[in-house]
Amino acid sequence: MATECEWMRLTAEELRARAAADALVIIPVASLEQHGPHMATGVDIILATGVAARTAAGIAAAGAPVVVMPCVWTGLAEHHMEFGGTVTLDFDSFSAVLRGVVKSAARHGFRRVMLLNGHGGNAEAVMVAASEFTIEFGIKVAAGTYWHMVPEVIAPILEVQSGLMHACEAETSMMLALRPDSVRLDRLAEAHGPMSTRVEGQPPGLALRRSFRAISATGVIGDARPATAAKGEALLAAIGAKLAELLSNGKLWA
Repeated sequence: MATECEWMRLTAEELRARAAADALVIIPVASLEQHGPHMATGVDIILATGVAARTAAGIAAAGAPVVVMPCVWTGLAEHHMEFGGTVTLDFDSFSAVLRGVVKSAARHGFRRVMLLNGHGGNAEAVMVAASEFTIEFGIKVAAGTYWHMVPEVIAPILEVQSGLMHACEAETSMMLALRPDSVRLDRLAEAHGPMSTRVEGQPPGLALRRSFRAISATGVIGDARPATAAKGEALLAAIGAKLAELLSNGKLWA
């Protein structure tokens, strides 16, 4: 019988026992926003939750205690607002939500927390938050965006992209594996755009947020047309396995 890892499916008593066993708490963090003409707005919520579940399953299979919080479903998505269908917070509100969730876990005795981010607009914010919470609550709080942490297992599975982008080959494939009813296959032919959010001459180390409306007419970065469910399942398996390996490193939490 598989070990239950979902926080909301465990009793308070069972969660106290997980805390006493020094379980890792994984908090998926996402966004509710436009994902091109071919996908529903909940993509990041579904994928962050799915990646967290696969990661936790790998950790639990190795015999280590782990729990997964429900997804923090809204984040920093101002750059998608012009398309509609998007909910965004300001940084102070977003940080406050994360603080409350992490503080609750800390008050219950959990000492290790992972903010597992599934939305590019949150990437810098979750890392700043994790550093502040580590000091504020006296526990270990890590943070990372899943495709930034394990790019080496993503690229070999893709055909036309070098990595995960937005509403793209990778995200669409994973959605076809997890929630195919949220993909509009009749619009897939339209689902392509530029291969970067940066203008010519802008290096990766230079941040300047722009509205996606100014960058991509479709709201897509990358090319979703080669997406398949089989590719999505391969991505989920590879990402989950590698993240489980990374988060099981005892030196990380020492």
